[in-house]
Amino acid sequence: MPEATPVRTTGTRPRILHLITDPRRRGAQALARDLHRELRRRGQASALRALAPHPDAHPDAPDTRSTTVLGPGRLHPRTLGALRAAARTADLVVAHGSSTLPACALALAGTRTPFVYVSIGDPRHWTPGPVRRLRTGALLHRAAAVTALADEARDLLVERFRLPAANVRTIPNARSADLYPPADGEADRRAARQQLGLPPDGLLVAWVGAIAPEKRLDLALDALDRLPDVRLAVAGDGPLRTALERHPAAARAHFLGTLADPAPLYRAVDAVLLSSDSEGVPGVLIEAALAGLPAVATDVGWVGSVVRDGITGALVAPGDPPALAEALAKVLAGDRAGLGAAARAHALAHCDLDVVVDTWQRLFGEVCGRGGPGGRG
Repeated sequence: MPEATPVRTTGTRPRILHLITDPRRRGAQALARDLHRELRRRGQASALRALAPHPDAHPDAPDTRSTTVLGPGRLHPRTLGALRAAARTADLVVAHGSSTLPACALALAGTRTPFVYVSIGDPRHWTPGPVRRLRTGALLHRAAAVTALADEARDLLVERFRLPAANVRTIPNARSADLYPPADGEADRRAARQQLGLPPDGLLVAWVGAIAPEKRLDLALDALDRLPDVRLAVAGDGPLRTALERHPAAARAHFLGTLADPAPLYRAVDAVLLSSDSEGVPGVLIEAALAGLPAVATDVGWVGSVVRDGITGALVAPGDPPALAEALAKVLAGDRAGLGAAARAHALAHCDLDVVVDTWQRLFGEVCGRGGPGGRG
């Protein structure tokens, strides 16, 4: 990509408005908040807004309380009007999450404020049919740039939606390493368990995410059913929680609800488990790796860019509880410390926010320095 040209703003760097779907702490929202905080720490003007409220947003979480919600619904006319007004104070809008794409395409039409869309999932999963694919492609073409979390995802976006290759960039998912420190010995691990009301002893595995169909907590519980000496700490909430609390293995599962901060959970457990049918590059796996935890995960999306099979944990095919149980048993019985150390080293090298934000800032400057459609020329 060519070097950034001078940005036409009131300061030396463009003013950024991050847009998230709602105040919950999920993958897209977590990345947006971390990026927003790091930009402000670096002295760049940055604001964050949510399209709409959500009943599952943790009311006591600092992130939820501090997030301004634009309107009553994601595509409500009042919401779109508020977004258009907010965008007047920014040089660039960064849209995090699927609902932010149509919101930006509609609200920013006819304005001179460009937007960048952050694609975090697998487009093969969220655009399965030709009609949805065409509609999504038309919206993506409205973006000044689209980012993907892995090179394979970038190539898929270019091919599937016929996007200009120069407008689609790979910027890895990332987290702030200092927010997810490894447990400082056995006393720290026990203290974290006590803080969360978890058993002080025994093997404990974390499952973190929305309790929704595609996350397949049922598979994790099926695997747990095959491992009588293991307990599962479930952090998250969603429409399937009540039903899955009646699962035969639920007696050894601790449903913690949505945690305002998952860092104590990572310090409390021995490994992390991901059982999804569809993912991009899950932030949960990055957080756990930074905390020095091995992971067992289904090999979907671009999970393999974080979990290195046999090096930082184990990958298994989706939808296979016996294989999930076997891999988890092997990791728990093996060199967990060695796997966790390798996971942390890999995450620090590839997914540390401090490094990734440099790439984001270069993209912001390039987009805002363009002339013509989609830029501020």
